[in-house]
Amino acid sequence: MLSRIKTIFRQYGYVLHSAPYKLNIAGLRARSTVANSFDDEMHVFYTKPDGKWNYHVYQVTTDPGTFWLNNPAYPEGTAILDQGQYQDAYAIGLHRGLYTALVQVKPVTVMRDYDRNSVLDFYNGIRQTGNFGINIHRAESSGATKYIDNYSAGCQVFQDAEEFDEFIELCERHKELYGNAFTYTLIDFRAMSRVTLKRIVTASTIAAGIAIGLILRFDD
Repeated sequence: MLSRIKTIFRQYGYVLHSAPYKLNIAGLRARSTVANSFDDEMHVFYTKPDGKWNYHVYQVTTDPGTFWLNNPAYPEGTAILDQGQYQDAYAIGLHRGLYTALVQVKPVTVMRDYDRNSVLDFYNGIRQTGNFGINIHRAESSGATKYIDNYSAGCQVFQDAEEFDEFIELCERHKELYGNAFTYTLIDFRAMSRVTLKRIVTASTIAAGIAIGLILRFDD
């Protein structure tokens, strides 16, 4: 999977850190539109001094829970983080002043799901860029949380508290070496599929147009 993610980084022109212990943090949004489940992944990878890659995969959600989908804090709707790379947009801080997490410090882009229902709507809504508190944090303080519920209003949330603690340890080492700035990359496989499909349809339309033109030409 690491090689595939590296390929995606190259295709989109994303920055890939290769300095020892400098973290690459990538959220992978699943194709599922089922709300309230931790069905996404956080991939964290970095090189060691010998040049070899270390690789960690954690279960997370990159989507809001049903509580906030039904009860948005913003009149425009609940935030769903848009695919992209957000360079140096995160820093170690306190999530809601309660515990250590990665907190948003620079603008990110979100889609506002305004339907006020329990269905995730990734493409129909208002796109906004700004500082919305889209943090990277955990759900319950111990164990693995079963449902997202009110733990995410658009944040990227770890399902398992121990996995989150391990992630923060990696972040602390990164901070010691490179300062308190972290880049987060969200890869949305549903969005990528839509782009691929659009390209296929466009290519097919162009090919069909060329074919029709050739037929008309030879019919003259």
